[in-house]
Amino acid sequence: MNLNNTLTDVPGISVGHATNTDAVTGCTVILCPPNTVGGVDQRGGAPGTRETDLLHPMHLVNAVNAVLLSGGSAYGLAAADGVMRYLEEHDIGYKVQIPGAELVVPIVPSAILMDLGIGRSDVRPDSTMGYAACLAATTDPVEQGSVGAGTGCRIGAMMGNELATKGGIGSASVDLGDGLIVSALIAVNAVGDVVDEAGQIIAGLRQSPDSNQFSGAMNLMRMMARVVEVPSSSNTVIGVVATNARLTKDEINKVAQMAHDGLAQAVRPSHTMFDGDTIFSLATGQIPANVNAIGAFAAEAVAISIRNAVRAAHTLGGVRSLRD
Repeated sequence: MNLNNTLTDVPGISVGHATNTDAVTGCTVILCPPNTVGGVDQRGGAPGTRETDLLHPMHLVNAVNAVLLSGGSAYGLAAADGVMRYLEEHDIGYKVQIPGAELVVPIVPSAILMDLGIGRSDVRPDSTMGYAACLAATTDPVEQGSVGAGTGCRIGAMMGNELATKGGIGSASVDLGDGLIVSALIAVNAVGDVVDEAGQIIAGLRQSPDSNQFSGAMNLMRMMARVVEVPSSSNTVIGVVATNARLTKDEINKVAQMAHDGLAQAVRPSHTMFDGDTIFSLATGQIPANVNAIGAFAAEAVAISIRNAVRAAHTLGGVRSLRD
């Protein structure tokens, strides 16, 4: 199997970005093959989501048709309308019988991130942009960095754009052998620091605009420990893990839960009240597999994806990237 080390290593998964570099915002759609089972685990204190309850066990719908990741804060959820329109035109969705007709209702769980503090706050991903992301969807290696939902991502932006580090969207996959794949696609807009494999900070709040030295989010947390009222901040890490394993709805929700361990490995701190950290999970169902192994390597793919997002991002909207 020829692998590209991104989410599209999972057969049948395609990914499309829509990017507005002038407004510094965008969205990313993940289109799923038929009968893909979906799950979700949401852990941040400030989420912006759509169609997440139906992914939980004991709820009727099993199959997911697409997942949308978007900038634009809560406004960006409107981009899912465009994804639904695209899927409806292709007769993809949950089949609903009514007297004299059969309807299709596309299932498009979605999550947003806050990027209104960079670029133009009055331009947000909408239905047209969501539709465009679907038209751009491909099984090619996923473009990473300051594109799609990663366009307006910032890391450590609590003191403004000059001291922040540019975030973005990153992807990775893990080959478990015999055709079994676990992969991830993550948009990184964290309030906490992103750390490398050795625990060193590679993105966060800078000590000065021209510095490559970081203040350290945990140091700031120590200073805030006795401060009851702290300035609000809107950040998040959102993304998807996918596998071609055959898993139940209970099991794929467990994978989403375990995937957050990768977020905690690469972002410190994570899951704060400032964050909307949400990870979707997808199982396309080709290969019987052990859910424990899938969840463990989903966490690994998430951590790698987060670091890839930082390393691929470029300076945009007045926010410096790691490489610039």
